[in-house]
Amino acid sequence: MAVTQSVIVHAHCYQPPREDPWLEVVQNEPSAAPDHDWNVRINRECYERLGGVELRARDTRALARDPDARSGLSRIVNLYAWCSFDAGATLCEWLQREAPGTLHAMIEGDRASVKRLGHGNAIAAPYHHVILPLASRRDKITEVRWGLADFRRRFGRDAQGMWLPECAVDEDTLQVLAEEGVQFTILAPYQLRGASGDGMPVLWKGARGHSLSILPYEGNLAGEVAFGNLLQHSRALADRLSPRHDGDAPSCTTLATDGETFGHHHKGGDVALAEALLHVAGRAARQVTNAAALLAAHPPGTVVSLVSPSAWSCAHGVERWRSDCGCRLDSNAHTSQRWRRPLREAMDWLSHTLHDVYEHEAHTLFRHDLWAVRNEYGTVVAQDGDVLTTFVRGALRHPGHPANEQRARELLEMERALLRTFTSCAWFFDDVARIETRQVLRYAARALELSGQAAKWQAEWLSILAQAESNVRESGTAADLYLREAVPNMDVAVPVAAAAGALRQQGTGVSQIASYDITFEAGGDEGAIIVCTRHRRSGMHARHRVRFDGELHTTLFTVSNLDQPAQSAVTVTVADLPENEARQLLRLWAEAV
Repeated sequence: MAVTQSVIVHAHCYQPPREDPWLEVVQNEPSAAPDHDWNVRINRECYERLGGVELRARDTRALARDPDARSGLSRIVNLYAWCSFDAGATLCEWLQREAPGTLHAMIEGDRASVKRLGHGNAIAAPYHHVILPLASRRDKITEVRWGLADFRRRFGRDAQGMWLPECAVDEDTLQVLAEEGVQFTILAPYQLRGASGDGMPVLWKGARGHSLSILPYEGNLAGEVAFGNLLQHSRALADRLSPRHDGDAPSCTTLATDGETFGHHHKGGDVALAEALLHVAGRAARQVTNAAALLAAHPPGTVVSLVSPSAWSCAHGVERWRSDCGCRLDSNAHTSQRWRRPLREAMDWLSHTLHDVYEHEAHTLFRHDLWAVRNEYGTVVAQDGDVLTTFVRGALRHPGHPANEQRARELLEMERALLRTFTSCAWFFDDVARIETRQVLRYAARALELSGQAAKWQAEWLSILAQAESNVRESGTAADLYLREAVPNMDVAVPVAAAAGALRQQGTGVSQIASYDITFEAGGDEGAIIVCTRHRRSGMHARHRVRFDGELHTTLFTVSNLDQPAQSAVTVTVADLPENEARQLLRLWAEAV
């Protein structure tokens, strides 16, 4: 029997960049207890499980009717082989370092879907989770190109589709996607005008002659899965995914929701989804597929127009990310989101100001257009060390000048930090003092530091931030948060050097701490160790003399910068050290006792 009904489940898998902007590692987040941080917790509860779901039961009769199910859906199911998904680049950065098994399951799932359907389940996403309708066209292009480059490197093929953060879209966003070669995206039905209602792909045509296919997902189904109890009943979910269909006209049911839904928000949701797909796979004339395969079989003919701008989690277009529109998590709380506008204005101001620094300096450093260099940086931005060195040297107008090379690295890293300041999570929730906003303030501090002109602009920057007031009086304003929690109280290389010296003193060899390469020099006077640090991304380097005072866990470190002897020595405590190295030292000291 010919397939007349297609079923697609899309999981939006994403976590914001949680890394310390200097150390490039995620620090402990107590709110994620019992896990170390939210990435660890959500991976354990969700993403890792989606790569290997153990079914509670198996319908062998359904398998016998469907050769695809017979070959693919077994007792242990990699749902990445059966669900369309996007894996945000900032999540993939973390997975590669901390949970490579999960990333491997995603890649293997995509390969299996290519083998089964001829088209892969994985689609790309802009590199950072920014609200593209609120971004400049230049930033839109950078985000899309970086996302496509990261996808190509990880999945070994070009992406056909691209997920838009929060499904936030406008005409210019689709224009950029189409110009960059993206073939399709996925949107909510209420973001489109003129769709037929059968769930099949439709076509958007831009004013400049470009076009893009759009797969509309079923909004009611998404709501029942994300906020209802549908994931408690796999058979009911299967019925909603493949309702009774009469006639020969093709139709499609698409469920699109956060990947966190299946296991993190709804415990056991991964098992319910796998069992539901097993039931669907065994039903006559149904096929579990993906958007690219559906488009290949059924090119869209219906032309639609766009509700512009719009998003899937804001009833007011994209106001949730720039104004007090009324959208919030706790509808019963009488909180104000007036802080959103000044926070957006502050990040816009900072971005424009530091872009001017980039333009002023980069045009003398790079042999090609400076914004083209930023776009090309996306091919290596998820890596560090020698890879970045090779890229920067290849882009320089006059290679072989160490000072030029380091400044070029600093400027590109400044641009990376600026892009991260627009991570959508900072505006999504109900208060400016949440962990998400604090994180983008840290990236702002990092960007200002890399500009080399932080003191020049701090007063104006803080005056804008001060208008973003928390609903919690004790938290103060975004300016208070910035000064209290975002700006380091010392050069981060100093506690890194102290940790390296202490580990060496304990007989433990160390060549890298977080994002710093470590070497040692001979010649330190008695009771001191000379430590050289070099940041693997920015290239910033320094020589430090580390002295030790006190004993064991009461140890104080006095660190002097040998390259800038006029600077005063800095006193460092164990609590100041990077988390992993502090823990290692405490363990070594305990063993010594």
